[in-house]
Amino acid sequence: MKKLLFTALAFTMLFVTSCQEERKAPTSTVSKVEDSLQKVIVQKDNEINDMMSTLNQIQEGFREIAQAENRVNIVKDGERSDKAQQIRENIAFISNTMKHNRELIEKLRQQVRESSLKGDQLKSTIENMVKQLEEKDQQLQLLRSELDAKNIHITELDQTITNLNKNVTSLTTESEQKSQTISNQDKQLNTAWFVFGTKRELKEQHILEDGKVLRSNFNKSYFTKIDIRVDKEIKLYSKSANIMTPHPSSSYTLTRDANKQYVLRITNPELFWSTSKYLVIMVK
Repeated sequence: MKKLLFTALAFTMLFVTSCQEERKAPTSTVSKVEDSLQKVIVQKDNEINDMMSTLNQIQEGFREIAQAENRVNIVKDGERSDKAQQIRENIAFISNTMKHNRELIEKLRQQVRESSLKGDQLKSTIENMVKQLEEKDQQLQLLRSELDAKNIHITELDQTITNLNKNVTSLTTESEQKSQTISNQDKQLNTAWFVFGTKRELKEQHILEDGKVLRSNFNKSYFTKIDIRVDKEIKLYSKSANIMTPHPSSSYTLTRDANKQYVLRITNPELFWSTSKYLVIMVK
């Protein structure tokens, strides 16, 4: 009887321990998920804080430039004996602050490029700040004309404007070049090629050999280039169609039109083209 009681007690303790471990397992899993999410949140918070800090510095620079411009306007319209010296000092301040702002804008560009966040809005903000620099350059040129009219010619101002012209032009050119590069890369990433033809036609172009596709130097010019973001429907003009390249079946449909001919509709382009950027369809 004691042996039976001991066995029952041991079984009960084993069962309780097992249940406790089962209850602990989900808690441990949830804890790991929470830790991972917390790390992602902290990373994104840090990225946002860094970018906002840079952005605030740039905005503060523009505010200081505006104040210096206001001081120049007050001095040039006044009667002070040291008018030229005051203007010279403020122009130097504007020049240095604009140079610093250009460096900060480039820093912000780099932060956006390296960030895990989608920075479309920030990219737009950066372009607007570049335009602000261009406007400041135009304002300085207008200031030079006004000072010349008042016989207040400042050599430093000429040099400042020359440097600003070069820097703003360089910054604008760089921005255009980077935009073009991004655009080209975007087109390349979203470009695919397709072809459909009979078995004989595919063999003639070395697209199909020994029952396998795209195994040798096939004729790439025989393919049609498409933008996968736009071209999501391909009419095959045939009552028989067989997709020869690997594409997830859940990413497309093959349906017949009013003439009983097949039409390929790509319902999930990203998934469809994830396995191959070449599409080969054999028709009869």
